[in-house]
Amino acid sequence: MSTTTLLNPLRRAPRRLAQAGFTLIELMVVLVIIGVLAALIVPNVLDRADDARVTAAKTDVNNLMQALKLYRLDNQRYPTAEQGLQALVARPTAAPAPMNWKQYLERLPNDPWGRPYQYLNPGVRGEIDVMSYGADGQPGGEGKNADVGSWQ
Repeated sequence: MSTTTLLNPLRRAPRRLAQAGFTLIELMVVLVIIGVLAALIVPNVLDRADDARVTAAKTDVNNLMQALKLYRLDNQRYPTAEQGLQALVARPTAAPAPMNWKQYLERLPNDPWGRPYQYLNPGVRGEIDVMSYGADGQPGGEGKNADVGSWQ
């Protein structure tokens, strides 16, 4: 064997390099595997987005309830239905005027579906109710369309 062949084994087998690569069958098998994995994973990921919106709505409702409780501690009553949640951001002009009003929130959040939260005083399920009507924007519903409220 020559010294050149020992130093460079690639010179010895030039045909092996020309045949390197993937066959069409191998590529098709890989694409089918990727397709099956995508079919199994994508629906689960899409459901997670709906779950995340419901969780965000619950967090917002809890934050609004905390701000309303602070409002009540300072002013001996919750804002009226007419004053609404806006009373947490700006001093209400409608009667009854709050005695010790402070700004309780910098701004009112919209629900994760882009609509304002609903406020009822008196509430249907409690002394007051704060809620989002869910993905469909209508009262009631099931799953992602279910109402998310302060009673939960």
